[in-house]
Amino acid sequence: QVQLVESGGGLVQPGGSLGLSCAASGSTFSSLAMSWYRQAPGKERELVAFITRSGGHTNYADSVKGRFTISRDNAKNVVFLQMNSLKPEDTAVYYCNANRGFSTFWGQGTQVTVSS
Repeated sequence: QVQLVESGGGLVQPGGSLGLSCAASGSTFSSLAMSWYRQAPGKERELVAFITRSGGHTNYADSVKGRFTISRDNAKNVVFLQMNSLKPEDTAVYYCNANRGFSTFWGQGTQVTVSS
């Protein structure tokens, strides 16, 4: 089984930055395709960023493109989401996601609040 633990959420002013981390255990990390999702109040969970197993390819939601960066360190079993130029509409619970074959795993989520 794969366990995912997010950290780094908090309160930040508009225009500020936050870095999220997701630590994985229970599987060979390099076998996992990793993603960050978020869910705002009253909205469906949406894909924010995706990174392939080797980190060779990334993709982003249009709403965060140019502001967010996903990366991974396979030696440390960690995936990151660097969030810059944050907007109030970025406020959501951010979830780490892992995919391996037919299996999907989720972290518990970390709250990001962007407010003045």
